[in-house]
Amino acid sequence: MTTDDWRPTATFDALRLRAALNTAIRDFFARRGVVEVETPVFSAAGNTEPNIAPFALEFSGRTDGGPRTRWLRTSPEYALKRLLAAGFGDCYELGRVFRDGEAGGRHNPEFTMLEWYRVGWDHRRLAVETAELVNAALALVGREAPLVETTYRGLYRDRLGIDPMTASDDELRAALGEVTVDPAGLIRDDWLDLLMTHRLQPGFPGDRMLAIHDWPATQCALARLRRGDDGIAVAERFELYLGPLELANGYHELTDAAEQGARFERDAAVRTGRGDVVPPVDRHLLDALAAGLPDCAGVALGVDRLMMAMLGTGRIADVLAFDFFRA
Repeated sequence: MTTDDWRPTATFDALRLRAALNTAIRDFFARRGVVEVETPVFSAAGNTEPNIAPFALEFSGRTDGGPRTRWLRTSPEYALKRLLAAGFGDCYELGRVFRDGEAGGRHNPEFTMLEWYRVGWDHRRLAVETAELVNAALALVGREAPLVETTYRGLYRDRLGIDPMTASDDELRAALGEVTVDPAGLIRDDWLDLLMTHRLQPGFPGDRMLAIHDWPATQCALARLRRGDDGIAVAERFELYLGPLELANGYHELTDAAEQGARFERDAAVRTGRGDVVPPVDRHLLDALAAGLPDCAGVALGVDRLMMAMLGTGRIADVLAFDFFRA
């Protein structure tokens, strides 16, 4: 018996809009002198970040002594930073990335990411450019959204009445109110994330963009740290939301190879403690940092998420020719 599962999950109009969006993105960067590049999708190192699951594959051909296990990229970040360290300058990549275990209404294990870097910029300046790009995309569907900026600390204080940098774990749990979760194994950052996703994001106005700057130092990933006047360290990071939908995550990039290596080791320890696979560290990235990554800021933006916002849909299948379940 035949079925309709061979048909696309997105409408033809949605696919044409994606093509127009890709053109708009390339035009946006061409006008600013940011160069499009292509970097490997398949590499000898994987992402060690504990909350991202990379795919591993076995290569059967010649490796010249290299590992047979190779990893599908979860982002082009490491390779783009190697180009920056080599002196290439401002660049971007628009392409597919892969994350294991993420399939459903809003997630697909392969999706399109736009990532770009600006030499000599910080995260605050890059957040403004990211909002400009989002508005260029929204213009394709006759929309515009003003940008509002705040700090992570200010957001939690204003909306929840707690200081996320100093509140106890019990205070964070209490701020969840009627939201109930199993607390087993949860750490402080988990409680902060739950407050963001369950108490804060749902209330973000749908007609504006919100850039949240300066996150807790424990959520620094590949961002620099800076101490405030009160001595509390913050990560020079931003996230950009359009209504409740997170679109982009950016950093004033860490350039210290030793610190980056230490963060990779901490990631590996967390993964080991959870019984997760520990991907090999990207030594090429650490060597590039040691050689000298210029002062820069970088951001990754989910193109499928942006498409969902443009079309006003909560289903990622509506913006993909064929989603995971029809691939």
